[in-house]
Amino acid sequence: MTYYEPRRMRFGAFIAPYHGLNENPTLALERDFQLVELLDRLDYDEAWVGEHHSAGFEIIGSPEVFIAGAAERTRRIRLGTGVNSVTYHHPMILADRLVQLDHQTRGRLMCGFGPGQLPSDAVMLGIDPAEQRDMMSDALQCIVDLLDGKQVSRDASWFKLVNAQLHVLPYQSPRMDMAVACSMTPNGPMTAGRHGLGMLSLAASLGAGFDMLPNHWELYEAQSKAHGHVASRDAWRVVVPMHLAETREAAERQVESGIDENVLTYLRGVGAPGLQDVSPKDAVRVWREQGLLTFGRILVGTPDDAIERIRSLQAQSGGFGCFLFLALNAADWVSTQRSYELFARHVMPKFQNSDRRREALEWCGTNMAKARPRIAAGIERAVARDPRRKAGDSTER
Repeated sequence: MTYYEPRRMRFGAFIAPYHGLNENPTLALERDFQLVELLDRLDYDEAWVGEHHSAGFEIIGSPEVFIAGAAERTRRIRLGTGVNSVTYHHPMILADRLVQLDHQTRGRLMCGFGPGQLPSDAVMLGIDPAEQRDMMSDALQCIVDLLDGKQVSRDASWFKLVNAQLHVLPYQSPRMDMAVACSMTPNGPMTAGRHGLGMLSLAASLGAGFDMLPNHWELYEAQSKAHGHVASRDAWRVVVPMHLAETREAAERQVESGIDENVLTYLRGVGAPGLQDVSPKDAVRVWREQGLLTFGRILVGTPDDAIERIRSLQAQSGGFGCFLFLALNAADWVSTQRSYELFARHVMPKFQNSDRRREALEWCGTNMAKARPRIAAGIERAVARDPRRKAGDSTER
């Protein structure tokens, strides 16, 4: 099957983050910073940071504040809000904050938008979760127009803008890299296409989410065309949970060691059924074969397994521009770092078309045999020009 392959695929991590309740939240945030620093050193391209306000596990309430700190500790990696919960913010205030952050990071900012993932966040803010997608639609057009330098007036049900305009425009031109969170419903790809933004597919690893990838592209492409935009597969990002080790057995043991505290505790707490008495080994099996709700369907294996999974996603979707880890803490920190390193060393080069060393070695093996006689002739000619050799020949005569 043929599919779109970028000249250089981008790689990164989507950092919700998920932290178990048994550790110091201050140090958990520090480890998130260390993860972004590690990704930067290992030549990953992107890190996306979530916004959540309840349920105890996803403890970053402001991705902008986190990104401002991470930008000072990194050199080149691009940093995205993954995602801003649009319905929790006045659109002009959010747009203004993003512009400031774009300048502070010297253009390394990416912006992700969604209605808000956790119903508990919305309930605490007095927002009806059933209304959030419509609320986001009202606000997102205003945010995009403001970032594009337009003057905006809008009297929506939950905010008002009167001849509003930004007094500083983004650092990046012509536009910041922006994406819309997409999961199971058609709302995400249709919204992204309508506004000319990229797609951020958070449910790509789940059975239903995986099956919907072709349909999501069709919706995105149709909406893009209808609203005068060009649909770009390079702007499509897919998110998959993954943990790698040198062997599958080692990877499974590492995930089993922390799955109860760092994954199952959360799922039980939010009411996921069927997980009360499951063992860590069985939980990993279920996670790998069927998926675990917001944690998707994990790949636990080796770099070769990761290559195969990415190829499968390419074939199913028709191609995309960026692959993102769903950042996890099921394995211990040392093993997690090693997982990202194995991926960077052995998986990323397979999709980036810059490593031609093997071909270069094969070329030498094929062509050096032809060159050896001329190399020998050159050596003989150089030796013959040695004046000491000529002097010795004269003396002997």
